[in-house]
Amino acid sequence: MQIPIGAGERQRPGRILAGYLECIALIERLHRLLLDVIKDEFERLDVLEINPVQALLLFNIAGNEVTAGELRSRGYYQGSNVSYNLKKLVETGYLHHQRSEVDRRSVRIRLTPKGVAMRATVGTLLNRHAEELERESAFGESEEATRMTMRLLEEFWSGQIRYIY
Repeated sequence: MQIPIGAGERQRPGRILAGYLECIALIERLHRLLLDVIKDEFERLDVLEINPVQALLLFNIAGNEVTAGELRSRGYYQGSNVSYNLKKLVETGYLHHQRSEVDRRSVRIRLTPKGVAMRATVGTLLNRHAEELERESAFGESEEATRMTMRLLEEFWSGQIRYIY
């Protein structure tokens, strides 16, 4: 015996798909907007030799010594993108690189004092944003639900990638 499906139940998959597609579009737009906000801050500070993607790389490296592969595996960046940007950051003096003593193919990178200063600049900007959002009460219970949804999407997409191979 089949259970009849009501009209409202037939529309549910379409609503879920629409919501899912909207989330994907919002994630992309939010990332681009963050890059634009950093770019505007750099223009205000007259920072010309580094771009927002590179600044976020510095911010995410923080005080760690990492390889390009580790940055890629954290899910922050794509392969060619991270390699190009790391090379530029070394050339401009924001990163120090050194071949690993154990695996000569591997290059370890860490922030130089100039990189630490730029990371602090980005950190100041992000702290200012967090304080403004707190004053406006923009983050609260709904923000926690949003973060949980983003984590679920991350887990779901990661699981989809693992099962392809």
